[in-house]
Parts: sequence; structure tokens; C-alpha cells
Amino acid sequence: MKHFLLLVATAILISCGATVNYDYDTKTDFSAYKTYGFYPGIDSGLSELDNIRVMKTTDSVLQLRGFVKSENPDFLINFFAKEFITQSSTSIGFGVGGGGHNGGVGVSGGVPVGGDEINQALTVDFIDNKADNLIWQAVGSDELKVKASPSQKDAYYFKLISKIMTGFPPEK
Repeated sequence: MKHFLLLVATAILISCGATVNYDYDTKTDFSAYKTYGFYPGIDSGLSELDNIRVMKTTDSVLQLRGFVKSENPDFLINFFAKEFITQSSTSIGFGVGGGGHNGGVGVSGGVPVGGDEINQALTVDFIDNKADNLIWQAVGSDELKVKASPSQKDAYYFKLISKIMTGFPPEK
């Protein structure tokens, strides 16, 4: 029942929000891959806590699909992020105006609402451990509030990674 609820929650979360693009080696037999590990020395550009969030979520999604984390894995996972901050596009407008006798004056302004957002593109690479070549890649992008709480970041990475992993392994 616990796994069923997790799958339902995942389906609801991934149905909106993030956009994902995939690419993979069409000559690769993905059914041969059973074990995974993380690339040593990942330089993701994220904070250490966000790195842990990405790895923890990736672990849970892959393990639900039957993959096993290993010291001698079939494929290695690397990830990195590109981020930029934008101001909220939502604002409240105020205006004052007056006029009469063929003349008019108006003054207006807008106040941004909602705070700044981080636009993030997270790239996830799967590398064949024996051949040392890239076999699968996904780039997922979404927005996160700059002042997001740890629980909001947990939910953000769960949603983004879950959506990214829908494309692995690729269908023939």
C-alpha cells in the first residue's frame, strides 16, 4: 500500500510543472543494466544539501524500479545544474489619473508580488561504467522560490527527479 501511494503521489506531481528533454544512445541495450552508482567527485554547482536531495530522490526512484545501488555498478550517474534568478512576473498595479477640458494626467506603477525565483536546469547523465561512455541524458527545468524552505526544496527535487526518471530506461 505504501508503494502504491508513493506511485500515485509521483504521478500527480509529475503531471505538471517541469519540462524534460531526453537523449540516449540508440544502440545501447538498457535491459542489461541492473546496478548503478554515483559518479565520484560530482561537481553539480548545487549546495551540498541539494546534492544530497538529488541523490536521495534518485536512489528511491531507481530502487522502486528494481535497480540496485552497487560499489561496482553497471552505470554511473552524474548531474549538474545551471541556475539563474528572475524577478516574479506577477505584480499588482496602482494608478492615479485625472483630466478634463482636453487634458489629462496619469501616473501608474507596479509592485512585484511573490518574490524572486530560481530557474534551474538540472542535467542528469548515465554513463556506462565499463565502456566509459554516455548512454542516457535528461535535462529537466523548473522554477523554485529563492527563499524556499527545506521541505519545499525536498518536494521540488522529488517532483523534478521523478519527472526526469520517467524517461529511463527508454522504450524501444
